[in-house]
Amino acid sequence: MTAIKKWPAALTIAGSDSGGGAGIQADLKTFAALGVHGTCAITCLTAQNPRHVLAIAAGTPKIVQQQIEAVFGELRPAAVKTGMLYSTEIVSVVAEALKDHSRAGRKSLPLVVDPLMVSTSSTRLLKPAAVNCLKEQLLPLAALITPNLSEAEILTGQNISSVEDMRRAARQIHSDFGCAVLVKGGHLANSQEAMDIFFDGKTELLLSAPFMRGIRTHGTGCTYSAAICAALARGHKLPQAVQIGKNFITAAIAAGYKVGRHFALGVPAGPKL
Repeated sequence: MTAIKKWPAALTIAGSDSGGGAGIQADLKTFAALGVHGTCAITCLTAQNPRHVLAIAAGTPKIVQQQIEAVFGELRPAAVKTGMLYSTEIVSVVAEALKDHSRAGRKSLPLVVDPLMVSTSSTRLLKPAAVNCLKEQLLPLAALITPNLSEAEILTGQNISSVEDMRRAARQIHSDFGCAVLVKGGHLANSQEAMDIFFDGKTELLLSAPFMRGIRTHGTGCTYSAAICAALARGHKLPQAVQIGKNFITAAIAAGYKVGRHFALGVPAGPKL
């Protein structure tokens, strides 16, 4: 009889994207591609497509907390990522739940925070009042935070228009919150490369890939952070997990396809982890 394979579990705490390109849907597809069993706690239902977010219905803090408890009760994840958290109340309950389960575990639980603040279509995904709660309660628990340029500007108060600005921002975020940081430079103006800066206090990595013009991507940040989370769940150290994430999102963009009038990320065959 064929031996049954054992997969690690990973948990995504994020919003649901009815268009299927981002959020929980993107995270679970990425986990599966990288050989990780995906579990989830849905924070919000969104009515959205690649062009617009039409409506957001936030879950209650209690149901978010209960989903997390249900997962940890039988499927303890080897790594966790957060995406859209939306409100102060949800940020707070997620931070408290993860703090409790990290203390209860036999080893530290790696947490990747994708600090989703504004959608590609400029819809608020994190209420302004929740930003300080995110900074004070969740970021100190993180192994890694993965802001894009606009999010890094909010977190640092700096304008970011060059790779050197990204390096300074990464150092400030690490200093302020004590976690490693991946500043994503995919929207850096006039760049021929999609460049990201990783910094953990000791190691700095410049990760680059050719910038694919003429493609309007949706869900790249979710997919990138989910790939890093999956690699951590498979036991990789953080710098290697970040490189795996970069390779995966680059391949997902290259494997993209058209659906309706829009572009969707492909699901490349995951590397052997």
